[in-house]
Amino acid sequence: MDAKVIFARFFRTSSGKEPVREWLKNQTDENKKSIGGDIAAIEWRWPTGYPLVRKLDNNLWEVRTNLTDGVSRVFFTVWENYMVLLHGIIKKSNKTPKEDFELAKKRRNIVLQGGLENE
Repeated sequence: MDAKVIFARFFRTSSGKEPVREWLKNQTDENKKSIGGDIAAIEWRWPTGYPLVRKLDNNLWEVRTNLTDGVSRVFFTVWENYMVLLHGIIKKSNKTPKEDFELAKKRRNIVLQGGLENE
């Protein structure tokens, strides 16, 4: 029987906030379903590549979901058997904003140095 290869988890800040979970809550129901479906597909088929997943940096990837109002990007890293969701944006241009990329890298480094807290 097929099983998940990795399990999606939300990055948690030191204050207990889960930025990607909060970001998703603000999306339309249609967008939540599309983004969630793509994340689930990765859980079952990891590793997978373009066009669903694009590698951005060492241990940093993005889930790419086409939406009616733009393109969603959920940045993630892989730690042990977890796909840790670090940051989410809706892109309206071709280039990922530098501040979003830097924030995703910062959170990736926190995970890779300390693992998943509170798990």
